[in-house]
Amino acid sequence: MMETIERMGLLPLLESGVPGFSAEAMVSSECRYHVTDDGWEWPLWQWKGPLVTEGHFAYGKFFDSKAGFVSMKWWPDLCNWRRFRHPTPDEESIEGVILEVLHVNGSMITRELRAACGFTGPKMRSRFDSYITRLQMACRIVTEDFVYPRDRHGNAYGWGWSLLATPERLFGREACRCKRTPEESYKRLKSHFHTLLPDATDKQIERLIG
Repeated sequence: MMETIERMGLLPLLESGVPGFSAEAMVSSECRYHVTDDGWEWPLWQWKGPLVTEGHFAYGKFFDSKAGFVSMKWWPDLCNWRRFRHPTPDEESIEGVILEVLHVNGSMITRELRAACGFTGPKMRSRFDSYITRLQMACRIVTEDFVYPRDRHGNAYGWGWSLLATPERLFGREACRCKRTPEESYKRLKSHFHTLLPDATDKQIERLIG
């Protein structure tokens, strides 16, 4: 899977809106979600952390608000285009506050970041998650790793919590800079997607580029 992501450059984790264009569609059925006598297994889901930490890929909700991977070869262009489309949030805005809290703390799991930003009331979780998704789509927040709760025997369980960070902290500022104009990055991304997905429509590709 690391070799595939590196070769393709951009790859959604699950269903992307383009048939066959996802990590899930590329792995064998044994690696997809399936129920067992003891509960469930989902090897692909469990690979997310090692793929991010060992493969040095950006991971987040980058594809039409759906999660996926971006190689360091393509990250500067995606970052360049998305940040042009979504300029730096005002410091007084909620997005600006979230980024400042992350900047001060380095990295935080989602629920800790939510509490630190004051989203502690009823029905605040989904509202906060929508801000995080927008910041990920803008390439201003990425997932550094996944943290799992542990039972009394020390065994990890559950879906895992995203450990969030800014890409500048995780990859360095140079990795987030691009010598091309945003328009040039857009054209480069579009050409690459057309090569990867020759049967996809312009509309499908434009949704992936964002």
